[in-house]
Amino acid sequence: MTENMKGLLLDDRWAPVTSEMGFLEAGAEHAARAFAAWQAGLFVSRGISVEVRSVSGGFLEQALSSLLPLTDAERRRYLFIPTRSPWTAYVDNGWRGTDVFSPVSYMAEVLGCRGLRVVAVPNTLRKDKGRYGAVMLDVYGPHRTAWLNYVRALGVSNDGGRWVFDQSGEPFPFEKLEQYQARRVRDRFTFDMLKDYLRHLGLSPFEEDFYLPRGAPAWLVERKGPVLPNHKEYTLAQVRADF
Repeated sequence: MTENMKGLLLDDRWAPVTSEMGFLEAGAEHAARAFAAWQAGLFVSRGISVEVRSVSGGFLEQALSSLLPLTDAERRRYLFIPTRSPWTAYVDNGWRGTDVFSPVSYMAEVLGCRGLRVVAVPNTLRKDKGRYGAVMLDVYGPHRTAWLNYVRALGVSNDGGRWVFDQSGEPFPFEKLEQYQARRVRDRFTFDMLKDYLRHLGLSPFEEDFYLPRGAPAWLVERKGPVLPNHKEYTLAQVRADF
């Protein structure tokens, strides 16, 4: 079910930032500096520099606050958060939420590690307010596969009012394959299944204490320099106004 997702990270207070999150099986500082080097090469022609700094404090919401304000047109800040596991979390300051696919799939190849895209959005759309629901898990590998570097992809989503289920790649041994035949499409990959699969992969990403082990700061990558003409900035409250 996707209507009532009990147990979302921080009770979903930081949606849409945390509605889609990336994870890299690498150290936070190492991942952040490699990402910054990539970004610097992409934007040097625009006179943009890319800076990396640690974000200390010990509280997840404090670290997430370093992403503000949220921006339209292009993302300007990216946060790499250490966890109590070999995985590092990735979020950015896009006003519609974090965009995981391009950066995390690419960095998985650069760093020679696995990467994940984790999506959990409650299905709350009523008339002109709320969001289309989705539960998704993509796994990227360090090498090219039959489809880019995807290892496995699973997802259930409300696609404009119609529920769809998609999967590709070789199933993991821990998957509940029989559930993919459920009569209701939205029941074929549930939030509880997502959490269970992630536990098998060594993650508990919806628990606040999974992040920022003692003494381990988050790392913020920020673009500095000219912005696009249509650049806009938003508070978290503004982007959540229609939820």
